[in-house]
Amino acid sequence: MTPARRRLVALAALVVVVAAGLVAAKVLPSSAATDIAGDALYAVAVYTGLVLLLPRVRRLILAIAATGWCVFVELLQLSGLPVALAERVPPIALVLGTGFDTRDLVVYASAVLVAAAADAAVTSRVLRRGRSTVCP
Repeated sequence: MTPARRRLVALAALVVVVAAGLVAAKVLPSSAATDIAGDALYAVAVYTGLVLLLPRVRRLILAIAATGWCVFVELLQLSGLPVALAERVPPIALVLGTGFDTRDLVVYASAVLVAAAADAAVTSRVLRRGRSTVCP
């Protein structure tokens, strides 16, 4: 898959993931399930955003970077800084969260793994389809 095509796919996926995350945050009742879904969508959005910015970088590196970012943000919540910032600018809570939860670390890693696997599957399918349409 060309970097331009990978970017286009990542952009489409990112729009869907962010929209789903906003709907989950604003419409669905607060529960453990919606919290987990929101965390997973956040991690997928981070991974997909990295693909959009860096389409030539290997999936493993993107997955490590996305997981690292998510872990950083979760640990930052221990400082209280995200809460203070969210009090001044409420949308910041969507990016930085507000409360540390160990479970989130597992959700982030799992969601990034699924996102990287989906990325690999889409790339593989596009490459197979491209080969089957090429005249010998």
